[in-house]
Amino acid sequence: MSLSNRQIVLNSRPEGEPVADNFRLQEVDAPRAKQGEMLLRTIYLSLDPYMRGRMSDAESYADPVAIDEVMVGGTVSQVVESHIEGFKAGDWVLSMNGWQDYAISNGEGVINLGSQPQNPSYALGVLGMPGFTAYMGLLDIGKPQAGETVVVAAASGAVGANVGQIAKLKGAKVIGIAGGAQKCSYVKDELGFDACIDHKSDDFAEQLAKVCDSGIDVYYENVGGKVFDAVLPLLNTGARIPVCGLVSQYNATELPPGPDRLSLLMGKILTKRMTMKGFIIFDDYAHRYEEFATDMQKWVQEGKIKYKEHLIEGLENAPEGLNDVLAGRNFGKMVVKINNPE
Repeated sequence: MSLSNRQIVLNSRPEGEPVADNFRLQEVDAPRAKQGEMLLRTIYLSLDPYMRGRMSDAESYADPVAIDEVMVGGTVSQVVESHIEGFKAGDWVLSMNGWQDYAISNGEGVINLGSQPQNPSYALGVLGMPGFTAYMGLLDIGKPQAGETVVVAAASGAVGANVGQIAKLKGAKVIGIAGGAQKCSYVKDELGFDACIDHKSDDFAEQLAKVCDSGIDVYYENVGGKVFDAVLPLLNTGARIPVCGLVSQYNATELPPGPDRLSLLMGKILTKRMTMKGFIIFDDYAHRYEEFATDMQKWVQEGKIKYKEHLIEGLENAPEGLNDVLAGRNFGKMVVKINNPE
């Protein structure tokens, strides 16, 4: 008897914020594993800002999702059937099944998490791509030194929360930026940042300048927009700016209004001798994953890194969940529970 495979595919390309009609839920027969393949059943699906870019056909670092193709996404799955050495039925794996119940894999790029991982969904967050992004961007590009000031936006999110906590471990003064009093309290009181500023406040820029009284040495950029506008005047000589995302701009259909500030930015980069570098985590740092995994697992086990998940249930709720991520309505790493484990 064949298994039914629910899939969410890209139905049309969005203009601005994605809407329900951009997605289509369909049911097809689940594929069968051949020799050299394994059948994976999705348990957890990660929702991340990069997915919005993959819905567009503009030139980018990765090919767009094609119309009628399953939406891309990192997953934690269980092996249903395996014809590959090193994987057996019941194993948990970190994979890229996308937005669907079942997928076939030849094992390439799949990480075996074992038969009984303690917190399997953590492989999508603190122990996975977001944690890896925070770790490498901060330590390899940001290079924070003890006593320096590190600022990170989206500080309660999957990447930002890890950036700030790692910076504290390195002895830096850490200022978070988040949206709303609840998130700011969590960042300061639970994660241990030195301060957290609400970017929704009318005097956000003034508050940021006050707490960054010695300027900013490292700004971890993942938001852009008005947050970067407030950061730019505070950057110190020799500041480092890792750029992993610009979530405030992902739904934009045109450049923001106002004067062209490119010359201002370029002038600051020159006169302050700043380093501003973008990176794509697995393209640039896949060879250093084991280094990250060793450090982060140790820090999590020792309680030095805290982690918060925003868990929703049901494949059908993934589109709304993605919009929540893009709008900053999630509180912690957004994960969709697709199925119950066996």
